[in-house]
Amino acid sequence: MQAISRSRSIHLSVHIHKDPAAMAERAAHILAAACEEAVGERGVFKIALSGGLTPIPLFRLLAASDWADHLPWGKMAFFWVDERCVDPDHPDSNYGLARREFLGRVPATHFYRMRGDEDPVEAAAHYERILRDDFNLAENELPRFDLMLLGIGDDGHTGSIFPGSPALAEKKRLVIDQYVPERKADRLTLTLPVINNARCCMFLVNGKEKHHVLSQALNLLSIPALPAQMVRPSGGELIWIVDEAAATGQ
Repeated sequence: MQAISRSRSIHLSVHIHKDPAAMAERAAHILAAACEEAVGERGVFKIALSGGLTPIPLFRLLAASDWADHLPWGKMAFFWVDERCVDPDHPDSNYGLARREFLGRVPATHFYRMRGDEDPVEAAAHYERILRDDFNLAENELPRFDLMLLGIGDDGHTGSIFPGSPALAEKKRLVIDQYVPERKADRLTLTLPVINNARCCMFLVNGKEKHHVLSQALNLLSIPALPAQMVRPSGGELIWIVDEAAATGQ
């Protein structure tokens, strides 16, 4: 593990592991420690999940008995970083993926899914109301998640915040809907202010094809050009868990 202090407000740590299985093991330990701290201090652990293939080894590991028997599922609340505007049973649904690979296999009871099967404008407003109510927010307050599970695309997007997106400039809303021309699809996503208010943002990245974008995203001393590079939690931790292929490009 390499730990680097980049500024007074951001602590960056990079964990390089042999393969996705080892990445999942490291991520599970970090998640469990964050959960224990949150439950001990606030009585509940609030985590936002991402979709895609990368978190599947972590989901499956947490659902296995060695981990599932030791986590306080009744004190864990699951939210989503973003969602595709599809039915929850659709193969592309981030909620559906988490349910199939993880949440449907453990005794977790507190889920707050983004309603990708409803009108995107209404779904974004509905999810923002959920956050305001659950976190008991005042008008200008942001929710503070204990852990934000993130990934990065080949183009540097994270959540459903893509390069050049109007979402990059959003400062007031907690959740937005947007049409993504590159994907020809509607998406729902938490905004950068919400992501950056988390106590911990944890990226999972694997595959040699991600080496170039990973190198750019990890350069916190340059002017941010990628959405993932703009994830800089104020007063929180920024953790990258990557495999050797992504780290070396080989």
